[in-house]
Amino acid sequence: MYLWTKLFHVLFVISWMATVFYLPRILVNLAEAGAEPAVRDRLALMGRRLYRFGHVMFGFALLLGLTLWLHFDRSGGWVHAKLTLVALMLAHFIFTGRWIKRAGSSASLPSPTALRWFNEVPLLLAIPVLWLVYFKPF
Repeated sequence: MYLWTKLFHVLFVISWMATVFYLPRILVNLAEAGAEPAVRDRLALMGRRLYRFGHVMFGFALLLGLTLWLHFDRSGGWVHAKLTLVALMLAHFIFTGRWIKRAGSSASLPSPTALRWFNEVPLLLAIPVLWLVYFKPF
């Protein structure tokens, strides 16, 4: 049962991470769309739908991760460090979702360049998360 739980946890994490990586890119496109209302509306709709999908995927990943942690007791100090980084990634995801919602109401966004840098934050967090999961240093 442990391996099945882990398999589905990883599947839902991958699905959530796809949204974490793509939502900021939608923000870049929104910022570059300028005053084209049809393009902005379509991108905002895509962003809202993807954000909702991401919430569902995160929920499943969280439930399965808690099951792994609490039921199968495969933990160590590395789990706390990983969860801290995941919490930062979740905060980034929520912040991105708020910008998506604001952009849908024609609110201003940061520059496309700033949003491109913002897009790199999840990668900078994912690298140490993967390192902690694979190497379990402590």
